[in-house]
Amino acid sequence: MIHAILLAAGESRRMGRPKALLPYQQETFLGHIISVLKTSTVDEITLVLGAHAEFIQSSIDLQGVSIVINQHYTQGQLSSLISALKNLPEETEAMLLCLVDNPFLTQETVNRIIAKFRETHSLIIVPVFDGKRGHPSLFSKEVFPDLIQAPPNQGARSVLATHKNDVLEFPVADPGILIHIDTPEDYQRQFGTCP
Repeated sequence: MIHAILLAAGESRRMGRPKALLPYQQETFLGHIISVLKTSTVDEITLVLGAHAEFIQSSIDLQGVSIVINQHYTQGQLSSLISALKNLPEETEAMLLCLVDNPFLTQETVNRIIAKFRETHSLIIVPVFDGKRGHPSLFSKEVFPDLIQAPPNQGARSVLATHKNDVLEFPVADPGILIHIDTPEDYQRQFGTCP
C-alpha cells in the first residue's frame, strides 16, 4: 500500500490566509491536490490539518480522505509528518510526502514515482527537474523510524542526508515539482493575480 501524506497544518503567516484554500483552476490548492491524488495510483490519502482546521474542513469536500489533526502544528512541519506516520496502517509499504503549498502536482508525476518504487524498492525517491530536487518525495516504511526521530529543525532533510546513498534521484519532465507558493508575491508570479 502506498499512502499519500498531505501536509496542510501550517499557519500560512507569510501568505496571510490559509494556503490550502487559495484559488486554483476553479478549485483550491487543497482540492486540486486531493483530486490529483484520488485519480493516481496512490492507495490512501491522509491529510494533516492544524491551524484553521475547522475552517478548512468546512470549506472542502474531504470525503475519502483520512484526516489527522496535529495539535502541535506550531512545532513545525515535522510534527505534522510524525502525526500522520503514527496513524498509518501496518500494511503501508511507503508514503508519498505532499505539501499543500506545492499545488502543481500532476497525476503523471505521482504515478511515475510510485512505478519507480515498485520497480526499484528504493528507500527514498526524490523527483528531479533541471538538476534540482522537488516534491513529492517517496519514503519507504524502512525509514519511517528515522523520520519520527529526526531533529525538529531539520525534519526530512536530515533523513535525506543520513540516507544519501539510499536516495534515488528520479528525473521528471515536470517543473511544477520545484514551485512552492508561500507568499502573495509567489502567487502573483505564478497566476498573475493577487490571491
